[in-house]
Amino acid sequence: MELKTKVIAVVGPTASGKTDLAVEIARRFNGEVISADSRQVYTGLDIGTGKATKREMRGVPHHLLDVMNPKRTMSVVQYERLATRAIRDILKRGKVPIICGGTGLYIDAVLTSASFPAVPPNATLRRTLAKLSTTELFEKLSALDPERAENIDAKNPHRLVRAIEIATALGSVPSRTPATPRYDALTIGLTLPREKLGERIHARLLARMRRGMVAEVTRLRVEGISWKRLEALGLEYRFLAQFLQGKLQKDEMLRDLETAIRNYAKRQMVWFKRDKNIHWLAPNDTEKTLVTVDNFLNDRA
Repeated sequence: MELKTKVIAVVGPTASGKTDLAVEIARRFNGEVISADSRQVYTGLDIGTGKATKREMRGVPHHLLDVMNPKRTMSVVQYERLATRAIRDILKRGKVPIICGGTGLYIDAVLTSASFPAVPPNATLRRTLAKLSTTELFEKLSALDPERAENIDAKNPHRLVRAIEIATALGSVPSRTPATPRYDALTIGLTLPREKLGERIHARLLARMRRGMVAEVTRLRVEGISWKRLEALGLEYRFLAQFLQGKLQKDEMLRDLETAIRNYAKRQMVWFKRDKNIHWLAPNDTEKTLVTVDNFLNDRA
């Protein structure tokens, strides 16, 4: 069924306007949106992850938001199963599935038959690694698998631990090469000049602070999310957790967080640029994007 099934994906770096575009495409072409964001799957992580509000959804159904307790960890395999099920449900209703997000690993898992290392969790190793700092974890991974260390988020302890776990079992983390497509997919990538993206990141960070991002992290802490888990959730949650623990002053936190977000955007682009089939368009080029989608859905070259 898959290769004849049309699926649209909207990808790009953080703050590039993916959600707005995905909603516009869905409204124009009778679609529903599936989030491909590794943190929006968790309940309660709203402001920090930029989760679409009801108003921003504009009546378009969204899937894979708030599907897991943040005390637990969503694996790529779990995400792929849930997203594939959502695609099937959307198709049964005669609508167009639109995957939207910046987590390239999730998108690859859904759109292709990419396989992931069948390495089960090693509880003993994890207990040992839990005692190490992120710097020590990164150094350990670098010694085990320098290639994987080059493209991992060196500040994300969860991903570092998993990479060490896989490298310990297999000798290295298998490279993720493009696999067989599962669908007839059109992938639209949003791109804009670095300076403009930087301005968007800055403005969005300040807007999220005004919306109550500090209060959101405080609430998560009250609900029983540990400091360690908050930091493992990355970016906003990592730096706000450090701020709330008194490890960073507010101005330091905002400066370091913005730098981390910019670096994350660069890593996202490195990931997506590997895919030569992505149609790169500017965020404000909506009409051209809609024509591209229309041609794809109606099999016009």
